[in-house]
Amino acid sequence: MSQKIHVIGVGKMGLPMARHLLAAGHTVTVEDPSAERLALAREAGLGVADGLAQAAVIVSSLPHDGALLAVGERVAAHATRGAAWIDTSTVSPAASARAAGACAQAGVQHLRCTVSGNNHMADAAQLTVMASGPKALHEQLLPLLRCWGPNHFWLGDAEQARLMKLVVNLMIAQTSAMLAEALSLGQKGGLAWDDMWGVIGASAVASPIVKAKSVQLGKHDYTPTFTVGQMNKDIDLILGEGARLQVPLTQTAATRQLMAAAQAQGDAELDYAAIIRVVQRASGLGVD
Repeated sequence: MSQKIHVIGVGKMGLPMARHLLAAGHTVTVEDPSAERLALAREAGLGVADGLAQAAVIVSSLPHDGALLAVGERVAAHATRGAAWIDTSTVSPAASARAAGACAQAGVQHLRCTVSGNNHMADAAQLTVMASGPKALHEQLLPLLRCWGPNHFWLGDAEQARLMKLVVNLMIAQTSAMLAEALSLGQKGGLAWDDMWGVIGASAVASPIVKAKSVQLGKHDYTPTFTVGQMNKDIDLILGEGARLQVPLTQTAATRQLMAAAQAQGDAELDYAAIIRVVQRASGLGVD
């Protein structure tokens, strides 16, 4: 059944998700502070308008806690009572709970719906979708969520999806730190860059993310799917949850320092794997 859907935030992830909803036969309007992103949305056939008050379903893809709280206030104030709000952002569980509370008071149903995957996976509708919130709402919205990818998990009725996304991103950040040290060790010892990637890709450590990165990094290409600056934001959220839950995250804290060094060295807008360059520099190696 076709629904009226309003999407707030059409960045690298939000735009393909909106396109997939449109392709599934829904009426989709979008908004974004960037004129460039709105132009791309128009080219994709999406309606550019403030359709929040008319939408049965609101979808948001936002950069940080402040944006989530601002959108939560708007949704609570202007969405139709009984509407559903799906938010896909990587934010703190605390901010998410505040936004959810405001919506509950306004009679708006809220599904926290984080996604794992990069913009290329979003384009291909290959995201993993992690949801929490009312289980009945999750079941009701599954036909929409399936537009974004094949793998779906309902994790609980509160902020579990937010925490699960931080768990996944912790492992992604640590993978880049592992590669930084391993590749620098091999390079300093005289191993050829191409040889290392060939062996790594055929070895027991060739996880899907390592394989996905190998083609790009094998060419010393740090075009971002997710930048150093964005990863710094997520690691700060991860460390905040570690402090709140009293879980020592010593390796993650060390990785955060490598990310800070990458940012200080001018690599903030490169892919987060640019921490490889930090360790290369510290090892007296040249960077490409």
